[in-house]
This record gives sequence, structure tokens and C-alpha cells, in this order.
Amino acid sequence: MGKAGVLLATITTTALISGCHAFETACPAIGQVPGVAVTVAAGYSPDVKTLHLRACQDGRCQEGTLHLVPGSIAVDQGCADDSRPDGACSATAKPDGTLRGMLELDALGDSPIVVTASGTNTTGKPMPTRTLRFDPRASYPFGEQCGRFVSASVVLDAAGLRQDR
Repeated sequence: MGKAGVLLATITTTALISGCHAFETACPAIGQVPGVAVTVAAGYSPDVKTLHLRACQDGRCQEGTLHLVPGSIAVDQGCADDSRPDGACSATAKPDGTLRGMLELDALGDSPIVVTASGTNTTGKPMPTRTLRFDPRASYPFGEQCGRFVSASVVLDAAGLRQDR
């Protein structure tokens, strides 16, 4: 076999071996806190003083009074030089009138969960108790090779409790 044949055989073998090799994919080294995230809608948040949440899944329940913080949205402030793909871009947070909180759980699976919200309004009177049964959402934000994230998010407004999109 001549030099050209050896070179062709080497290239073909390398291509075949690399095509069959399962390359590892780097996954971000982040964790997820299991829990139920709550957003109190902007139109309802001025009426809410305290919010107590109870979440039950697979026969286990956890509850607590949430620490509510003002919610915000990201506002794009554009890029310094739109013609460069590596140009500096920025955004800022703008309050959106919502309140946000989270009830941490020991574990969160993808089986149905029952969430009950109660609390007091700004005059100190009890708010209506609201209950919602729903399926948490499972996703693979970094690909299936990096593991599954399960999330449970609800929105509370004057009409009641609903699953967040």
C-alpha cells in the first residue's frame, strides 16, 4: 500500500472511530432547590400582608409563612455595538408590582401536588383560602444528559390560585 493508501486508511479509521465514540457533554454545576414558587399578581399584591402556603405531594406535607419580596422584570438596555457578536449588552431590573416567595420542600417529584394558600390582608383580616391541585413541570433545560429539573409555580390573584406558565 502506498503513502496515499495509508493516509486514506488512517483518515477513514479516525473518522469511523470518532463517529462511534460517545463524547461527554459538560453540564453546568448547578442545583435546584425543591419547592413551590409563588407570585402574587400585581393587581392583588397591595392587599396581601402575609401569605401562608401548604404543599402536599405523595402523602407528605410541608407548610410555612412565606417571606415575600417585590418582583421585577428585566428591561433590555441594548448593546454598545450591535454589529459585534461579542459586544457588551446590558439589562436592568424594573419592579413589576408583584410579590414573590417560595416554600422550600424536602423533595419535589413530578406527581400531582396540592397547594393551599391562606394569609391576611393589609387590614389584618383573613384572606380567602385557595387550593389548587396540579402536576409540576419537568424539563431538561441543559439537555437530557444533564438531568431533569422539576418545578412547581403558582400565581395568586383575586380570582384564586393557578399554575404559572
